[in-house]
Amino acid sequence: MMDRRHFVKISAGAAVGGLLGLEHPSLARLAAAAGHRSLDRIGVQLYTVRTLLEKDFEGTLEAVAQIGFHEVEFHDYFGRTPQQVRDLLDELGLDAPACHFPWPDLQNDLEGVIETAKAIGHRYVILAWMPPEDRSTIAQYRDLAVFCNRAGQACKSAGLQFAYHNHDWEVQPLEGQVPFDLLLNDTDPDLVEFEIDLFWITKGGSDPFEYFDSHPGRFTLCHVKDMGVHQEWVDVGSGQIDFGPIFARSEQAGLKYYFIEHDEPADPLASIEASFNHLVALKF
Repeated sequence: MMDRRHFVKISAGAAVGGLLGLEHPSLARLAAAAGHRSLDRIGVQLYTVRTLLEKDFEGTLEAVAQIGFHEVEFHDYFGRTPQQVRDLLDELGLDAPACHFPWPDLQNDLEGVIETAKAIGHRYVILAWMPPEDRSTIAQYRDLAVFCNRAGQACKSAGLQFAYHNHDWEVQPLEGQVPFDLLLNDTDPDLVEFEIDLFWITKGGSDPFEYFDSHPGRFTLCHVKDMGVHQEWVDVGSGQIDFGPIFARSEQAGLKYYFIEHDEPADPLASIEASFNHLVALKF
């Protein structure tokens, strides 16, 4: 059976070969540049270091900055006010372009979420998880698409952008349909962008390249999360996902933000440092 790393490499090679056959000048430049580009921004989803943040919020963010990160993505403020968070980010030279907000808060206090996001300096308001009882039918996903459009309009009116983050269940068939496809097709591209989690979309048996082809420009953010041989979380660069060919398609995908994540690291700071060092050295 072909492993995921080999599959990704073959898919990328076939895509580049097809592009070269088109003899388009811009595509030729893209192919010529392969292997000579690197990421100009690397962030971290702070869920990875949540156990440390709970104990020492300020010290943990300082350690993240010392590793070399310039961007962080929040999921919780651990009791700090928006102003306290903003002041600490400014002190440490960190930018927080995005935050995952809880589903109940987005449903019941979208105005408050937007106020918090603006106060801290977020540019993206992200829905990252819903309880199973709210995503068990296709009808619920249709309602979710309506909600995402409405939230997207509210965010846009406030100068922000709304986005949706996937797990593996969205790319698996439900009642004969793929929920992720429904969300992409039924939401307005101007109002709703997507944060593609490269671990979860791979675990779900899907292919990011197919989504880049069918919905170019929709995937502004991504979670750079690697997968071990038993589909476990591992540090970036030590698993089965070959990120280089994926990042080489960033322009097509729309990717601008890359957040390292590991859901259950044994040593959170060591994990994000190892992942950071791998991405700094990665050429594609």
